[in-house]
Amino acid sequence: MRPASYGGYNLGGNMITSKQRAKLRGMAQMMEPILHIGKDGVTENLVKQADDALTARELFKGTVLKNSPLTAREAADELAGSLGADGVSVLGRKFVLYRESENKKIGL
Repeated sequence: MRPASYGGYNLGGNMITSKQRAKLRGMAQMMEPILHIGKDGVTENLVKQADDALTARELFKGTVLKNSPLTAREAADELAGSLGADGVSVLGRKFVLYRESENKKIGL
């Protein structure tokens, strides 16, 4: 089985399959965004917050505010590349990222 990729390329994560991506999308559907990207874009502090969220949860949803210079795709790409995470989905101004942690909370 050929691994799926996020937007046609790998962002530094483990290349999750399309079946795994579908499962993660379903899990993220009812989640509220916990990371908000505003007019400053992706800052060092924001990357730290995202890293903490991925360490604690493995999966989180973020949103890009209207006053941000970045699109949701650009923000997700930048964060995923910085954190070694996989992009799960981008829909409108929201995005979902996943990174497996040492004490696996989500079984894929």
